[in-house]
Amino acid sequence: MNTKLKPYLLLIPVMTIILGIFTFGLAMGLAQSFGYFPAIGLKDFTLKYYMEILTDKGFLSSLKFSLYISIVSSILAVIIGVALAYSILQSKHKKGIEEIVYKLPIIIPHTVAVLIVYNILAQSGILPRILFHLGLIHDQSQFPSMLFDKSGIGIIITYLWKEIPFIAMVVYTVLSNISNKLSEVALNLGASKRQVFWHVLLPLVMPSIISSFIIIFAFSFGAFEVPYLLGPTAPKTLPVEAYIEYTNPNLANRPYAMVINMILTFFSLVLIWLYQKTFKLISKYSGGYR
Repeated sequence: MNTKLKPYLLLIPVMTIILGIFTFGLAMGLAQSFGYFPAIGLKDFTLKYYMEILTDKGFLSSLKFSLYISIVSSILAVIIGVALAYSILQSKHKKGIEEIVYKLPIIIPHTVAVLIVYNILAQSGILPRILFHLGLIHDQSQFPSMLFDKSGIGIIITYLWKEIPFIAMVVYTVLSNISNKLSEVALNLGASKRQVFWHVLLPLVMPSIISSFIIIFAFSFGAFEVPYLLGPTAPKTLPVEAYIEYTNPNLANRPYAMVINMILTFFSLVLIWLYQKTFKLISKYSGGYR
């Protein structure tokens, strides 16, 4: 047997099952989004459900809210994560910081992160109690409501707690592999440390930053559990809206859920395409800075 083909041949059984389930589920969802649902007597393909969803004010509000949550949390995570990675690079106690910063938040599930944020930031949580005992507030209602609010502050904080270590880990890995000679040459030519960071290091890690941004943006945009547990009653994020439509006892609502799922799938495919383009850019740079 050809040794190059052997791994692919061994993967065929499991890949057939995985791709078969994925393809069947996607095809069923696509058919139902176009109104083909024989189980309840819908046998004609139509664009009616797409037209109704795309012109519905509730859907547009959910789309804006999902984009807002994803963009704000991803941008803040990138800014803080890059600054954290650079500070770790400059630190003399790298190993100890890595152990705390990298491993702890990354390995904790999102549902546990939600519970932690809830226990800290709820109006009856740990932080308001500390402020009360310090005399800074006299009633729990004086503590701002950060959970279940329309600004999505609790959701954004939860995402930041999980995503900042991820960004810092990726960027720090790239920064630590950049040759010190580049920085030393720049410093010898009169550049300050700030100029070295902005004009030497940052351009070299920018492809990694962009690809990491795409990954966390895609996750935030398609995530369900955090906005479901900490989000407001209205507007809801798209995954939560799709779940509510899908679990509606009236099966006539099922095509609406599938339309939302297809829109989420479309965004995911666009992000995968962007990620691949960025990955090629990373490969182009990877051999040039060592």
